[in-house]
Amino acid sequence: MATGDRAQLFQLLDITGEDARECADLLGATPGPGVQQALEALQARLGTFPSDSVISNGPTESEWITALLRFAPLVHSYHLGLGITPEVSAASLADVGLQLRINRRVHGRFGLDTWSWLTLHMAGNLFRLGRLQFHLVRRQPPEAEDGQESSWVLGVHIPEAGALAPAAVDASFRDAKLFFAGHFPDKPVATATCESWMLDPYLANHLPESNIASFARRFTLDRCTDAPTDAVYFTFRHRGLEGLDALPRETSLQRLVLERIDDGGTWQLGHGHLSL
Repeated sequence: MATGDRAQLFQLLDITGEDARECADLLGATPGPGVQQALEALQARLGTFPSDSVISNGPTESEWITALLRFAPLVHSYHLGLGITPEVSAASLADVGLQLRINRRVHGRFGLDTWSWLTLHMAGNLFRLGRLQFHLVRRQPPEAEDGQESSWVLGVHIPEAGALAPAAVDASFRDAKLFFAGHFPDKPVATATCESWMLDPYLANHLPESNIASFARRFTLDRCTDAPTDAVYFTFRHRGLEGLDALPRETSLQRLVLERIDDGGTWQLGHGHLSL
């Protein structure tokens, strides 16, 4: 890949600094069998609206990074072919650069332990619209529940980007309704779903005035499942439950997350839905 092409790619994916230098080295090498295998897996999913990430059975983390970098221009072209603006496409694919930066914070090195998450973006059906990301997928099971109900839903994801201000969240949902109706009119959606530790009722009960609680109240809670490490990871970018004593307790959220664990409690993943 030529230097100019790399610069454009890194701008598209918001890859900067040392991460850009490391990615340039990967792109400068001849792709081996592992990269080719990963590229084939990504190609097979593009435009098929998968709901699940790829689970690797061969390529290494480094090979997946290389494949994601090489495949991103094809996804961008796919977006543009659907009439999606370059700005929305870039905002959606910029999660690659963000995840590289997060990896440095978590592990202190170049890498991408969340490469599997990014295979959803590379399938062409996950978009960043303002504050939130929306993942267009077929309802499970595939058949609609009744003849009047859409068989498509939007999975809602919350990228790392500061506060969840209610006005910004409102704007994202408004944009999503217009965006998907305009670009995917044959896949009508009336429901959005969210699976997140932020929907754990414990959080809203203890921080009822917070933006997170306001976000959670938008959804009808369907069920909860244990997810002991999610709150720790997304609050502190710390993997696992070891070394929690060294984590800061400067904000009310930080204190709440750690004190619940100190008291023997378990954070949960809330599964909820709302009507668009």
